[in-house]
Amino acid sequence: MPTKPILLVDDDIELCALLADYLRHEGYAVDSVYTAEAALQWLEQDTPALMVLDVMMPGQSGLELLQQLRPRWQVPVLMLTGRGEAIDRILGLEMGADDYLAKPCNPRELLARIRAILRRSTDLPAVAGQAEIPADTPDGVFPRRPLVVSGIYLDPGMREARVGDQPLVLTSAEFNVLAYLMQHAGQVLGKAELTRWVLHRELGAYDRALDVHVSRVRQKLAQALGSERDWIKTVRGQGYQLVRSE
Repeated sequence: MPTKPILLVDDDIELCALLADYLRHEGYAVDSVYTAEAALQWLEQDTPALMVLDVMMPGQSGLELLQQLRPRWQVPVLMLTGRGEAIDRILGLEMGADDYLAKPCNPRELLARIRAILRRSTDLPAVAGQAEIPADTPDGVFPRRPLVVSGIYLDPGMREARVGDQPLVLTSAEFNVLAYLMQHAGQVLGKAELTRWVLHRELGAYDRALDVHVSRVRQKLAQALGSERDWIKTVRGQGYQLVRSE
């Protein structure tokens, strides 16, 4: 259980009270604010374990808030979007949200998503010593030692990734995408498998979360490696593959 609170950011005061009561009953500390401006003021004082952020708010929107906070804070963010607003979900993920949930949401589903995001933010313990991909790492289990593949260095325990001396700034979902692809470098991994092990949930119909996370990792690798080469290949109808350097 995280020691820091979950921060609810939504202009619906009654919904915040309902969700806060439910999450507190499950053992979480919860704070609520009702505007993007109030959320920024809150962040200046502390960093939450996770932020639940509504897209549609009066004044500054949730997407505008996300765009402002990402350069400064890497706090996990779960976006709440209108059920029919697929474009908001994609935009939120592209701006650095970890996952999304359509409103009105079931509190039990929200709790499951929160647990999944918090788990993947902290489930890679450190083991000293740098190594290539360990041959004894079981399939479906994240690596527990630093990995080096194609000039990319990733330390699961420190939650650190870099190319040479240049750090890769990744969200928790992006970090886990890269870790799992590096662990299975050269293999084609299906979207259902990646979603299960990276996002800790099943792949849903019309679910684009994994695709957007992979796309963001691909872009960041291309910028850091200074190459037009596509380091993460899309294998149509099958999934994704991290290409080893020759």
